[in-house]
Amino acid sequence: MNPNHIAAYAAEKPTASMVAIAKRQRLQDALFHRLTQFFSLTVLIVLVGILVSLFIYAWPTFAKFGAHFLWYVEWDINNEEFGAAISIVGTLISSGIALILAVPLAFGIAVFLTETCPVWLRRPLGTAIELLAAVPSIIYGMFGLFVFAPVFADYLQMPVQSLLGGMPLIGWLFGGATNGLGILAAGIILAFMVLPFIAAVMRDVFEITPSILRESAYGLGCTTWEVVRKVVLPYTQKGVIGGIMLGMGRALGETMAVTFVIGNANRLPTSLFSPGTSIASVLANEFGEAAGLHFNTLFALGFLLFCITFVVLALAKWLINRTEKAKGT
Repeated sequence: MNPNHIAAYAAEKPTASMVAIAKRQRLQDALFHRLTQFFSLTVLIVLVGILVSLFIYAWPTFAKFGAHFLWYVEWDINNEEFGAAISIVGTLISSGIALILAVPLAFGIAVFLTETCPVWLRRPLGTAIELLAAVPSIIYGMFGLFVFAPVFADYLQMPVQSLLGGMPLIGWLFGGATNGLGILAAGIILAFMVLPFIAAVMRDVFEITPSILRESAYGLGCTTWEVVRKVVLPYTQKGVIGGIMLGMGRALGETMAVTFVIGNANRLPTSLFSPGTSIASVLANEFGEAAGLHFNTLFALGFLLFCITFVVLALAKWLINRTEKAKGT
């Protein structure tokens, strides 16, 4: 055999140390894969565990009332007659009001920070928004009860009720007591709470728009609003929807702030100013003294809140997929 061929064969043949290194690397890769897989499955296991445990504790209520529990408005602890309709309606209305108020404000803040804000102001203003998101919910509740509610009653509820309360068709929206508490007050406080979350997400996704797209649009003579509407929003709509859904999830599950200002009345709201309740506030107020079927009913409400949040997120995902298909992506 040619000596050169022998040398080449010896160079290509793996040595014992090379084989050991390769085996060790394969073992490390396998362990790393299994470890990360375990972490991922842990999240799924915890999620399923929460759902199953809620359903098990809630089963006595579902077994007694069935689907009727969803639209039954009675809440009689002594006679063990329970319905979730009042809490569901209060949760959806207060969260809806919060989004109606917060989304336009968050959009304006995000556009200002990314398009028109002076450079020297951009960082401190962005930091202030992030700090606002870190304020504990009970602080919002205390602010709502002791500061916002009196001002809201004197300077908004009373004037609006005197001006619009007697009008046909819409007058009923502004009836009820003017003490600063109620569904609308809870929605406004929730709007303050979800605003920084939505604004921060919108700002971050607006910033990822390639500068060449913005510069090209401005070069064609587009105004700032046209650039935002025709360039930035189409490019970042998935992130914008995600930010809105993040705020919706926060609003649906918020407890302490809503408990302070919603009024905690177990009856359907008849106006924007009337008191109401939400699923989270019912859980916070009544779990400490619950027993028997009442205890199971509170778990049933928790299960419903979990399902409502899941449906909202699933709907958001469906809307995103539908939008992408319509664009041909």
